[in-house]
Amino acid sequence: MTTPLLAVNDLRKHFRLGGGLMGRGTRSLKAVDGVSFTLEKGETLSLVGESGCGKSTVARSLMRLFPPTSGQVVLGDTRIDDLSAGALRPLRRRIQMVFQDPFSSLNPRMRVRDILAEPIRNFGLAKNRADLESRLAALMERVGLPREALSRFPHEFSGGQRQRIGIARALAAEPDLIICDEAVSALDVSVKAQIVNLLQDLQKELDLALLFISHDLAIVEHMTHRVAVMYLGKIVEIGPRRQIFLAPRHPYTQALLSAVPVPEPGAGRTRIVLRGDVPSPINPPSGCRFHTRCPHAFDRCRIEEPLLDPVGGGHFAACHLDGAALPAQAA
Repeated sequence: MTTPLLAVNDLRKHFRLGGGLMGRGTRSLKAVDGVSFTLEKGETLSLVGESGCGKSTVARSLMRLFPPTSGQVVLGDTRIDDLSAGALRPLRRRIQMVFQDPFSSLNPRMRVRDILAEPIRNFGLAKNRADLESRLAALMERVGLPREALSRFPHEFSGGQRQRIGIARALAAEPDLIICDEAVSALDVSVKAQIVNLLQDLQKELDLALLFISHDLAIVEHMTHRVAVMYLGKIVEIGPRRQIFLAPRHPYTQALLSAVPVPEPGAGRTRIVLRGDVPSPINPPSGCRFHTRCPHAFDRCRIEEPLLDPVGGGHFAACHLDGAALPAQAA
C-alpha cells in the first residue's frame, strides 16, 4: 500500500469555556471529537454536514490555525500536529487554504501582485526578480485573470474574481493539498459553477488533492471522489461518492440527501424531516449522538457509541442498525 498524502487519526478539538463564579465548573465545547480519514494525492474528499457540525474546525485544526486538543495529523511520512512553529513552517507550503469569504481573506491594502508574491517570497520559490514576475503571470493565467490585474486592489474585483485571487494565492506556494472551506458558498450560482470547474481543471493539471468542505450536496456530487458525513463533531459515514449518494447507510446521511432538490419534477424521493434540534456539543448525548433525532433509534443506540464499520467497497458507517433494513432512497 502507498502512503496517503494526509492521514488524520482520532483528531479532537475541544474549546474550554468559562465556568461560573470563581471559575468553577469549567466546561468544554467538543467541536471535533474523534475524526479519522485519509486523503490520497490527486483525490477530492468532501466533508459535509449541517452548520456547526465541526467541518471548518477540522480544516483549521489541520492548518494549525487551531492547535488540536489530541490526535494525529500525518502529512506524507511526517507527523505535523505536534511540531513546533519553526519545524512546521517549511511544511506549511504543502497545505494551503481557500476561505469562504473572498473579500475578508484578502488584505485590502495590498495589491494583487503583493498578495501573490508573499507566499513565493516566504518559501523562497523564486530564483530572482524575473522568475518572480514569470510566476505571477503564470498564476494569473491559471486562474483566468488578466496579467494587468496584478496592479489592482481586491475591492476592484467581483466576488468570483476575488475567489480566483484566493485560489491563485494558494497555488503560489505550490502545495500538494488545498483545503476549500465553503469556498463557493458566498458566490452566485453561475460563478459557483465556474469556480468548481476551475478547481477541477487545476486538480487534473497539477495533481492536487482537495479537501472540499461544503453543505451544497449538489456541488459535492459533481466534483468529489469520496464523501465524509459529519454530525456533532464525528464522522458518521464515509465512502465513495456513488455509494454515498445512491446507497447511504446512515439515517443522518439519508436525511441530508432527501433534502437535495431532484433534477426532474415528479422524480421519486421521500423527504425525511428530522425531529428536534441538534444537541449541544458542550453536552453531547451518550451512545450514538444522532439517537435523539433518529427515527430508527433503539435502546442500544442510547447507550453504546457506534464505530465506523465497513459495509463494503471502501464504504464505512457508524450505525447499530443493519444498513439493509434502512429504507432505501429513490435515485
